[in-house]
Amino acid sequence: MEAAAIVVLMLIVLLVVYVALAIKIVQQHEKGLVERFGRYYRTLDPGFHMIIPFIERIRRVDMREQVVDVPPQEVITKDNVVVTVDAVVYYQATDPVKLAYNVANFLIAATKLAQTNLRNVIGDMDLDDALTSRETINAELRQILDEATDVWGTRVVRVEIQRIDPPADVTAAMHRQMKAERDRRAIVTEAEGEKRSAILKAEGVKEARVLEAQGQAEAIREVADAERFQRETVAEGEARAIERVFGAIHTGDPTPDLIAIKYLEALQGVADGQATKIFLPLETSSVLGSLGAIAEVFADRGGNPTS
Repeated sequence: MEAAAIVVLMLIVLLVVYVALAIKIVQQHEKGLVERFGRYYRTLDPGFHMIIPFIERIRRVDMREQVVDVPPQEVITKDNVVVTVDAVVYYQATDPVKLAYNVANFLIAATKLAQTNLRNVIGDMDLDDALTSRETINAELRQILDEATDVWGTRVVRVEIQRIDPPADVTAAMHRQMKAERDRRAIVTEAEGEKRSAILKAEGVKEARVLEAQGQAEAIREVADAERFQRETVAEGEARAIERVFGAIHTGDPTPDLIAIKYLEALQGVADGQATKIFLPLETSSVLGSLGAIAEVFADRGGNPTS
């Protein structure tokens, strides 16, 4: 009885161990490759699974995005400058069967492939292009690696160039060149500023002179208008005065004797010693006739004192 109990207990222990070995849990980020007698049999999705212990075994493949660090290496550019370049490659498994059976060590294979193609890509560029075209290098290298690693069941997500370091003497020369370029730009900017300032000053002087000339012209026009208005006002006043005098003369009906006397007074004012020439009107017959009449009157009075 004791032997039978021991046998049963051993069977129970073996069953427990068998079940424990048969139960397999595949994580969410994994795929399980079941191998039966060393040959691929099926693929297990994430979750709970049972396999046949000692006959089947499970091989897990991580399906998450992975990174491969490409160590620094010296690369010769197209213009024969030695630069030190390193990069990182991000990849993700797309086919766990190919990744497990088509390449022995994917990390080493991807690193060597990235180094080789990095030398080829940068070797076709000048130093200036290599330093300023990182996006182009990343895109070209990613495309090359993605096509090459497709047979390994992976997809290259992106490639990032971490640094491109030229030699120390080239770096110093580049610094001097950049400093000279910055100095040149500063001088050009300063010259353009001075030029712009001179132009603005000249335009300001021009506008000031134009405004001053316009102001003077406006003042001259205003003075001329005022003088013209004054002359028109004076002429209008004189015309009215003449009209009034003319009207008064006609209203008073002056005799030729009075007109002759006024004419003589006017001649006296004209010939006051200031003028060198005296102009007499052509129509003087009536005036002279009046003067003759006045002379006769004075002659009569001289001959006849009682008159």
